[in-house]
Amino acid sequence: MAYIYKGLNGKNMAEVIASLSEVQDEVDQRAFEIGVRAEELLIQHKAEGIAQIEIAKGDIDAYVVLADANGTNAKSNSNSALSIEFGRSAYDVEIVTPQGKVVAEYTVGAMEGLHILEQASHLPKKHGPKTKAKKRKVKIKARKKRGGGRG
Repeated sequence: MAYIYKGLNGKNMAEVIASLSEVQDEVDQRAFEIGVRAEELLIQHKAEGIAQIEIAKGDIDAYVVLADANGTNAKSNSNSALSIEFGRSAYDVEIVTPQGKVVAEYTVGAMEGLHILEQASHLPKKHGPKTKAKKRKVKIKARKKRGGGRG
């Protein structure tokens, strides 16, 4: 009579199978292939900026990540990768002095997402977060002008 074991050494069978070296080699290979395709797609669209594709290895899984933490984003610990992947709606920007006086205004246009990770991994295209038809208004404090030269 055959016995079916639910696990081995305290791990369930899915964990045992996933941790086999052959399975891990295949996971790493697939992540590398997806990363290379994603990098090619990103290079086709990259005009400026520091967006990049990274491959991260977890305990079992491997992840292909689109990262775009630039200098502006670093202050707020944010990342523009979501806008690159799924797009963004248009919004108005006002630059104001500390006293609240509007110095300049401009509109940032809407952008269609590039869906780089979806294409690279051959996943069906999703539209990500729904963009609102109503434009947002963002206020930015103007920087103080610094005096140049000596004296």
